[in-house]
Amino acid sequence: MFELKHHTGQDWVDAVMADFNRFLQDHAAAEKKASGMAMAMLSHYPDKAKLVRAMTDLAIEELIHFKQVLKLLVARDVTLGQDKKDPYITQIRALFRNGTSFFLMDRLLVAAVIEARGYEKFWLVSQALPEGKDKDLYEAIAKSEEKHKNLFVELAYEYCDKAEVDQRLEEILIAEAEICAGLPIRAVLH
Repeated sequence: MFELKHHTGQDWVDAVMADFNRFLQDHAAAEKKASGMAMAMLSHYPDKAKLVRAMTDLAIEELIHFKQVLKLLVARDVTLGQDKKDPYITQIRALFRNGTSFFLMDRLLVAAVIEARGYEKFWLVSQALPEGKDKDLYEAIAKSEEKHKNLFVELAYEYCDKAEVDQRLEEILIAEAEICAGLPIRAVLH
């Protein structure tokens, strides 16, 4: 449906592969937060039946991803780790505009862009991993993130004007590229 304006470089992949346990801890935290975000969204918009159904499914799927990553951590004898503020998420959420109609559109489109970034990065990780279960898991998670990206845009089209959605998505993509360009290279998802 759309392409990111900033592409993650090999230096990020190298950082993740050099400290994969730290990446797994951060990935687990991100999946847990994504599940919570889906629950919060359906709670905030109980009158939007399609959104409620989609967010219910998404919350469950993200929690399954959390469990899968937790299994990788346990197998490596690595603790779950503390949840930390994610500078990327903090900055991209600052793009939300006030106003009921704008806020819903922005929440959906920012979520779409976050999922697109997750797709890109999980795919890069999957390609860097050796053949085996971990590689297969990251390929599957990447494909799931791509579906989520499209789901959020479809929901925005469902509840908002398509031309306004397209225009706002472009603005968010430009802002997200600037955010990404300013982030340090670390063994974390964002």
